[in-house]
Amino acid sequence: MGVALHSEGEKETMLNELTSSDLFRTYYKEWIAVYKEDAVRQVTLNKYKLALGWIERLAPDLTLENLDRLAYQRILNEYAKEHERQTTMDFCHLLKGAVLDAVDEGLVPRDPTRKAIIKGKAPRPKKSRYLNQFELHKLLAGLNLGQKISWEWFILLVAKTGLRFSEALAITPVDFDFTKQTLSVSKTWDYKNGGGFVPTKNRSSVRKVQIDWQLIVQFSVLIKDLPESEPMFVKQGKKVYNSTANNVLARLCKEAGVPVISIHGLRHTHASLLLFAGVSIASVAKRLGHASMNTTEKTYLHIIQELENKDVDLVMRSLTSLI
Repeated sequence: MGVALHSEGEKETMLNELTSSDLFRTYYKEWIAVYKEDAVRQVTLNKYKLALGWIERLAPDLTLENLDRLAYQRILNEYAKEHERQTTMDFCHLLKGAVLDAVDEGLVPRDPTRKAIIKGKAPRPKKSRYLNQFELHKLLAGLNLGQKISWEWFILLVAKTGLRFSEALAITPVDFDFTKQTLSVSKTWDYKNGGGFVPTKNRSSVRKVQIDWQLIVQFSVLIKDLPESEPMFVKQGKKVYNSTANNVLARLCKEAGVPVISIHGLRHTHASLLLFAGVSIASVAKRLGHASMNTTEKTYLHIIQELENKDVDLVMRSLTSLI
């Protein structure tokens, strides 16, 4: 559901000209234009546009003065009928900044987001998010790694580095430092908007990832005749879709007889294997380019809890051996 922030022929209404009798959707539209355009990444701006589309659909006639707790809750409840709880929570977050600004400006009488209840559809059965070491070995053993760049090479690179899909797409031959055995991550490929290099997700995402000698040998041969500053996995003038890579990976998973995962699942696999091998959360967070260790801890909580249980067993064994 794409929504143009300013349709042709429509006169823009400045935020400071709006009154409490104006529509919430009008305010939200202008709020996005003033505070989010050119301030957030395109992918984030698109989320705000989608949220605007839902407001126009669910509350087209709601004015700012009538935006009370009940009206706000009704919007969330209607949205929740078609979305899971986490998605509804994200939708709430996209609205909240604008709503609180409207409260501060005296356009909405009091904070309607206070004590909001987040509902949602029952979650769909979750697919496997990652492979274990044995399954990953089976998958990689079945890759058809020829002498030219292919999706199989892409899958190998992500499996061994944990790069995000857009980061791996943006890798160029010059990013490899074969002497220091590192891969430089300093940009991403804007595959959702027709291509081109764009900045990384956050400052922590700019990093050098250590790579093993085997990958060094393989890629030093593979990239020697490729243009130094061109993305290796993107054909010139061609759009790239993550569904294409995911379909290739799904086929390879089925052929290897392992659970079907996505390219992002390969990133989870990489991180999971590192954690199980005893690599610290701080090191894993740095390697993945997470903004903080909190992100890593939340994403891999199930693994961390499993490791903690093993640690408890070790502690108890150590204590009993003291007697």
